[in-house]
Amino acid sequence: MEYTDQELLDQFRKEESQHAAFNLLVKKYQQRLYWHIRKIVIDHDDANDIIQNVFIKVWKSLGSFRADSQLYTWLYRIATNESITFLNQKRKRFYLPLKDVEHELSVQLQEDPHFSGDRIQLKLQQALLKLPTQQRIVFNMKYFDNMKYEEISQVLEVSVGALKASYHHAVKKVEKILTSG
Repeated sequence: MEYTDQELLDQFRKEESQHAAFNLLVKKYQQRLYWHIRKIVIDHDDANDIIQNVFIKVWKSLGSFRADSQLYTWLYRIATNESITFLNQKRKRFYLPLKDVEHELSVQLQEDPHFSGDRIQLKLQQALLKLPTQQRIVFNMKYFDNMKYEEISQVLEVSVGALKASYHHAVKKVEKILTSG
């Protein structure tokens, strides 16, 4: 049986069903969040580490979730922020400029035994790595996750107009990269 987000929240707020409700929430969202994170950080092991951090934060904060936004929007926001924090820490830890991190992620993608895409998919992913992080995230959420601009706006806390412009610029850059290479 698939529970609604509200039913999961109601069950989580009851001490006797808190753990079971959290396990159901993880089961419901883990795969979607993993792939969202994976598209940002590329590496399978890094994505697994980040998803664990995401669910630790969710566990600690779920009791105070006020439902101002939809649950999955809130979860995506946490996952996105954790992913961006991870990339920033990686850049600082290795004293790498953004271009070098993008290059490192591109090499990881080529060597990744978990990557199951074909050559065209690999070229697309490598093109996406050339985008600024925010544009890449917007592109991924719109193109791969089929999220509406309003939903992305809630996750990233950016205006719909700015998101549309960001997505448009991302598409144009990706087209240019794919047609020139």
